[in-house]
Amino acid sequence: MADDSIAEGLLKEEKFGYHESCPGCRIELLKETNRGVPYKLFFYVWIIVLCAALPISSLFPFLYFMIKDFRIAKREEDIGFYAGYVGSAFMFGRALTSVPWGMVADKYGRKPVILVGLIAVVLFNTLFGLSTNFWMAIATRFLLGSLCGILGPMRAYASEVCRKEYQALAMSIISTSWGIGLVIGPAVGGFLAQPAEKFPHIFSKESIFGRFPYLLPCLLISIFALCVLAVACWLPETIHNHGENSEEVYKSYETLEESRNESNATEESEKPAKQSLLRNWPLMSSIIVYCVFQLHDMAYAEIFSLWAISPRKFGGLSYTTADVGEVLAVSGLGLLLFQLFMYPPVERTFGSVTISRVGAVLSILLLTSYPFIAKLTGIGLALLINFASISKNVLSVSITTGLFLLQNRAVTQERRGAANGISLAAMSLFKAVGPATGGSLFSWAEKRRHASFLPGGHMVFFVLNLIELLGLLLTFKPFLALPNDN
Repeated sequence: MADDSIAEGLLKEEKFGYHESCPGCRIELLKETNRGVPYKLFFYVWIIVLCAALPISSLFPFLYFMIKDFRIAKREEDIGFYAGYVGSAFMFGRALTSVPWGMVADKYGRKPVILVGLIAVVLFNTLFGLSTNFWMAIATRFLLGSLCGILGPMRAYASEVCRKEYQALAMSIISTSWGIGLVIGPAVGGFLAQPAEKFPHIFSKESIFGRFPYLLPCLLISIFALCVLAVACWLPETIHNHGENSEEVYKSYETLEESRNESNATEESEKPAKQSLLRNWPLMSSIIVYCVFQLHDMAYAEIFSLWAISPRKFGGLSYTTADVGEVLAVSGLGLLLFQLFMYPPVERTFGSVTISRVGAVLSILLLTSYPFIAKLTGIGLALLINFASISKNVLSVSITTGLFLLQNRAVTQERRGAANGISLAAMSLFKAVGPATGGSLFSWAEKRRHASFLPGGHMVFFVLNLIELLGLLLTFKPFLALPNDN
């Protein structure tokens, strides 16, 4: 209690610039007087990030059939080519707007950007489910990506609402929620697409869900986003607002951090804020490594669903959308358990960079086995594909979490929104390439399934492994530079 009252008094001293009406000051005071885990704020982070992630890959299990219904592909082997462009439209839109959204979040606050993003999910995800042709699907996905600038501000927000000792947990919550959204989204899409065919006793072919067979999963995600939007109205802001003296606030709290830790690191902590973000090599190197891994993950997400649904004669598993949804739902549960209970202690023991390296090596070994798993049937296939999917998603999210930590520790608060905007824009550009490249690669591989060198699926997973290997090599010096506090 004594320490808390001292901290509160110190914060309220005028020389530290404490303003009763400033939301950023209230968050700093909360962190000083309540030194435990901010569970309520972490819950807000969890559901908002989950809402932003759900629409990204929810379309993959049914995209093959959606493109087929559009009748734009002349041959069955060309479906993957067109599917890749629909998958890329979201990321291309996000790549164009992530930096401006990050700058807006730094100037006007995290909360307005988050609310606009949630509104975009409600509107454009629903419109995507109502798409009647290829170009409408492209347009709605592009607009959804352009206007949903949630992830960058939320990554900054998560690191600002907690003390430094809980930042690993905060980033783990971000990446866990994001990863679960990327596997639960396809699970929802797989289970609920084409409901008039799967549940004819509930949905008739003359109903709206019969006429728009891909609306139901999109609509449910939009309804969830609407509920999250109502909750987000209670979200506390973290940006300091002191009028003309706002720039001095960050230095004040850096001084407070110095006195609390009894260190002389103020000069080092101010250095990233004074230089251009593009010249901040610890930030930029971690962003580049992050982008390479995200290119791999997005291509994998596209390819996995296409591969699982494609016929056995093309080297696939001949799964239905419901089968794919079941696999991804199991993967989401495994990912949740690992990230919440195992990642934080593992990160404290081995460090984020080591986890990323080990995760990349294990991912390469795992993907090499996928073409051989496709030769199995029955219970053996079910067990192995579920184990492989859980393992792959756990490894991917563990890599991402470590790189999130490095990026947020490389900058100070007043530039964290812009830094995460740069990261998100670069990542979105790479992810925009991912589905298009993955779809084209999958389509090409299906046409060479009788080749003597790396036939069919072997070539697909070999190329994915090359990308993962590149990311692994970039995690070593001299390329990857660590922030001063790592």
